[in-house]
Amino acid sequence: MTNDEIRELIQLATDTGVAELEVQRGENRVRIRTLAGVEASVVVPQYAAQPVVAAPPAATFASSAPPSKAEVPIAKETDSLIYVKSPIVGTYYECASPGAPPFVRIGEHVTPGKVLCIIESMKLMNEIEADAAGVIESKLVQNGQPVEYGEALFGIRPV
Repeated sequence: MTNDEIRELIQLATDTGVAELEVQRGENRVRIRTLAGVEASVVVPQYAAQPVVAAPPAATFASSAPPSKAEVPIAKETDSLIYVKSPIVGTYYECASPGAPPFVRIGEHVTPGKVLCIIESMKLMNEIEADAAGVIESKLVQNGQPVEYGEALFGIRPV
């Protein structure tokens, strides 16, 4: 492999958020590990304690209206909530397109199968659905924010 090919693989791993990439061509083997997983473990606890609003990238599906106080993540520790967790690594979007209303709001009643958000991963839009009936108690991620596998997105109080 040439240096240019290795640089392209590094750029690919960085752009897609892949934690580890291994490529073998004949006798040549390259393994690339990124620090994406380490970074997320540091950012998430700080976010829960002190919400930080970051400007989304220019090409995101950011809502045109700023989040209301009711949509700011609530840092409550309660065992009665069901947490909807991200099944993939990607970018969280609360609405289908720029300017569209969010799929759900705090206090809204949801049923199993109701679309809660979209996570974009590798240019694919993946709808995340509710697994249980209940009321949306909290949104734990801001629109346009990157999310990790297993990261809590919503808290639902079962009814």
